[in-house]
Amino acid sequence: MHPIKAALSVTALVAMAAPALAQEVNLYSSRHYDSDAALYAAFTEETGITINRIEAKADELIARMEAEGANSPADVFMTVDVGRIARAEDAGLLQPFSSDLIEANVPPHLRHPDNLWTGLSQRSRIIFYSKDRVDNPPRTYEDLADPQYEGQVCIRSSTNIYNQSLVASMIEVHGAEATEDWAQGIVDNMARAPQGGDTDQLRGIVSGECDIAVANTYYFARGLSGEVDGLTSGIDGIGWVWPNQGGRGAHVNLVAAGIAANAPNKDEAHTLLEFLASETAQAQFANANNEYPVLAGVPMNDALAKMGIFIPDSTTPTSSFKEHAAAAQTIFNTVGWD
Repeated sequence: MHPIKAALSVTALVAMAAPALAQEVNLYSSRHYDSDAALYAAFTEETGITINRIEAKADELIARMEAEGANSPADVFMTVDVGRIARAEDAGLLQPFSSDLIEANVPPHLRHPDNLWTGLSQRSRIIFYSKDRVDNPPRTYEDLADPQYEGQVCIRSSTNIYNQSLVASMIEVHGAEATEDWAQGIVDNMARAPQGGDTDQLRGIVSGECDIAVANTYYFARGLSGEVDGLTSGIDGIGWVWPNQGGRGAHVNLVAAGIAANAPNKDEAHTLLEFLASETAQAQFANANNEYPVLAGVPMNDALAKMGIFIPDSTTPTSSFKEHAAAAQTIFNTVGWD
């Protein structure tokens, strides 16, 4: 029997009735970066375990795993945000695992407290601004709601999981009532109705449509390290602020992965997670996509090094993103953050 072809789309993958072949691992992933392929090839060369990549949006993969039930071929589930992997957790789609290597390499605040998942790389959600048009940029997330920035802010829609996690973290820190006031301030300060992805918010600064933007670091780093249409040509005019450096630190979105509840290749899944948390893999997994490693001491690529060192928020529990998800959505609806 031949291995499943790598990177099959969810719609093309035929459900497997028989147990998966030994020495393979089925990775259900919402990551879609070609840079990961070389790392997975290195894993196969080192371990002899073939990785079968099934890629789609996280919610689609969760729905698929639920439909497959006990017969699901999924071994590892990987998402680009804690909010998404928390949904898999709530659905009972993950199982706990134990790893001395992961506990040694990944800080506790970047792991699930009951070992249902581990963080693998980080993107910080920070503030960008026009150097020419903004003399006094916001220094904290709270500052983004200051009336002095009325009509200047570009930020993604409320349906974006990164913004959902950010607002949930604000609820954890300030409470729902204060966060609603803050969110109303953000809406009042918007330069335009939310549209597009993070790169589009940065392009808005270049085009002059907005003066301030909120985006994840790796989108900006891409513009520094390569040609990104509508961004790289004007990137020298964009400054950045690591928010809340005198307080809780900058909000971080995690790439996180866990072992599926019905994993047919549990041992291989465990081996893959440990490999991705190892020093060698961390440099490739994170830096190839302009992300920050979860393992301290791993050198950063040139773009990340140019952006500098920052203090991440290590005090706001990642579990709060799930706990406050419903309250965050209520706030979005109340203030009209589309």
